Amino acid sequence: MVATDLKKRIKAAIEKDREKYPSDARHAKVLDINPSQYSELKKGKLDRNLSDTNWINIARKLDVNPNTRSDWKTARTLTFRKISDHLKACQEESISAILCDIPDIGKTYTAKHYVRNNKNAVYIDCSQVKSKQRFIRKIAKEFGVDSNGKYKDVYENLVYYVRTLDRPLIILDEAGDLHTNSFLEIKALWNAMEYCCGWYMMGADGLRAKIERNVGNIKIGFAEIVSRYGSRFQRVSPEGKESREEFLDQQAVSIAKANLKNVNVKELLAKTQGSARRVYIEIKKSNRKAS
Repeated sequence: MVATDLKKRIKAAIEKDREKYPSDARHAKVLDINPSQYSELKKGKLDRNLSDTNWINIARKLDVNPNTRSDWKTARTLTFRKISDHLKACQEESISAILCDIPDIGKTYTAKHYVRNNKNAVYIDCSQVKSKQRFIRKIAKEFGVDSNGKYKDVYENLVYYVRTLDRPLIILDEAGDLHTNSFLEIKALWNAMEYCCGWYMMGADGLRAKIERNVGNIKIGFAEIVSRYGSRFQRVSPEGKESREEFLDQQAVSIAKANLKNVNVKELLAKTQGSARRVYIEIKKSNRKAS
């Protein structure tokens, strides 16, 4: 059973997230609850309104930490600063870019942080919606557009609605996992929303290899995607091995210092080797010991 204290923190996160949507109805769709449940929640009814599954789904979507003793603090690493700048430019200018970089440097964290704090920006984990239909329906749902019904209607309603928004942004994470026909839908959506929507595609080196391979094989749509996304692959981490190791170490220390009172830098780097995920694990372990 979801505790009352956690429900209160989820409700606070819902109220903050509401600022990004034009109506309660749109926001309710995004949170996957019905309008009457949303109305009761706004009135402060926390019990016997939403199921535990509803609460958990909303908490997960809004990144509400179930542990009040270990709220995560954002470190303004080079990755965080550069990707935030990219996202801001794409949204404000309605342009597109592709970021292909090594894993485990904070790409996903930065994208989710940006979406939580900027109106009309949505985040899509493409590894969870690889097929064309699931991909388009997921984007529609994140914007609060009805994602059920005929695919053609969902697609056209999504395009129409996004074109009514003020500088929307669609972030595609783990884009290399998408099926080939989903890339054709990306191109079609880009064409339909040209000069009205910003796009930011992210992935590891596999995304670049997939795009370049399909361009080389003259696969329909891929050369156009590269052109529409700026004709080059952005990256944050340096190319050389020694420079990259220094970059990772600096990021690891920044993250640790933002979330721990006392950091043994030598010990931290020995345990994590600059991995952001492993730094997260070490911080969690340290916080559990402290409590």
